[in-house]
Amino acid sequence: MSVLTRISESGSFTQPNDDAATIKTDVSASQDAEGDPYLVVLEPHDNPQNMSLFRRWLAVLIISSGSLCVACDSSIAAFTEQGAAQTFHVSHEVTILGISLYVTGLGIGPLFVGPLSEVYGRNVVYQASYVFFFIFTFPIVFAPNIAVFLVFRLITGFCGSAFLSVAGGSVSDMFPNSSIASPMAVYTISPFIGPVAGPLIAAFINQHLYWEWTYRVQLCWIFVELLMLATFVPETYVPVILKKKAKRLRESTGDSKFYAPLDRREGSLASAVLVSCYTPFQLLLFDRMALLLDSWNALILGILYLAFQAFPIIFGDIHRFNMQTTGLAFIGIGLGMLSAISTQPLWNRLYARETAKYNGDPPPEMRLIMGQVGAILVPVGLFWLAFTTYPQVHWIAPIIASVPFGSGIYFVFTSTFTYLVTAYRPIAASAMASNSAMRSAFAVAFPLFAGVMYGGLGTVGATALLAGLATLMAPLP
Repeated sequence: MSVLTRISESGSFTQPNDDAATIKTDVSASQDAEGDPYLVVLEPHDNPQNMSLFRRWLAVLIISSGSLCVACDSSIAAFTEQGAAQTFHVSHEVTILGISLYVTGLGIGPLFVGPLSEVYGRNVVYQASYVFFFIFTFPIVFAPNIAVFLVFRLITGFCGSAFLSVAGGSVSDMFPNSSIASPMAVYTISPFIGPVAGPLIAAFINQHLYWEWTYRVQLCWIFVELLMLATFVPETYVPVILKKKAKRLRESTGDSKFYAPLDRREGSLASAVLVSCYTPFQLLLFDRMALLLDSWNALILGILYLAFQAFPIIFGDIHRFNMQTTGLAFIGIGLGMLSAISTQPLWNRLYARETAKYNGDPPPEMRLIMGQVGAILVPVGLFWLAFTTYPQVHWIAPIIASVPFGSGIYFVFTSTFTYLVTAYRPIAASAMASNSAMRSAFAVAFPLFAGVMYGGLGTVGATALLAGLATLMAPLP
């Protein structure tokens, strides 16, 4: 019995986001076997995959920028730690929790917002997420003590988490498997370029202003994103589209017999949330492919978040960079990611050739070819970085070394995310939630022991240890 069948029988199978070709589109409503209620079905003009290409890509870009903002907020705290420690009279180790608790919220949130998006739709979740994200950032800006600051960092991480799980579902709603690679690549890079952009932005702000201004600037960004989400992003989840259509038909005809499948959803919202909480872990327990790939992703994200503590040691302590130039040191990782995404047309042509070999129905594992390249680039970049951290080596060398590391991150996560939403399409939200939960667990823990590890092993030994772990995981894809 496959894991999809097992999870289906356990009651957690969700409505699949099928390609346009598999959705009934011939009539607006059909009478059931008894000839009484009318089941509303999808017509071509209702199908989100039939929206204009411009409108679909605009929605993808806005959702991706929202994800970028959320991810950026996770790492901007790295350069506010010194100011927060002085303001609240606490140690540096306590202020590191500003990142860890935020990432904890990012990991827990998808388990709850996933089922909400399957009841109320993607758009409502996005807008509510950003409204609360905006509101709960104010207590961080005006926090009277460290407890308030840390509690609301956790809450804002939870509020922004929709963009690390539900957003992948939106992309699969609007694009069939045959053309999902490019939009998924754009979405995938946003939550990973965000943590790289965060230190760059925060370093410039904290070099010249009080640390609270970091979050004031973030507030402005959140507000702009909220306006764009409310204005330009349509609802894309087919069951919710059908539910709204059935409601319109009932109101316009006065006939209460029109219904959509979601109107007769079995179980309560509470049970859906409960199912959503255990299904990702059930997937990890019963599917070795998901467990191994999620572990691989978790290690690499943990290393990325550990870099927020390691780079100030490498460039600040060894090369005597100030805060602003230490933030600029992260540009190597960002350049690596951007250079990697420029190769997407080459990957699309490769996938097109492979698709032709399988008569238009290639196996999802084909998406992991890109991950095989990333699995090599990540440890290569880390080993290179490790052995260029000596004081006598020019500071540009470790920055150049971080370029293949950044490219590898992009290839790893793009391949894994695309694989998950295609291989586990009926339970794609749960597959992404399991990946997000495991990634976040590592991202929470790694920054906490970075200082001790680099203090005990030195910059060379600590970075080489991380490179060795990445090498051990390289065969997984």
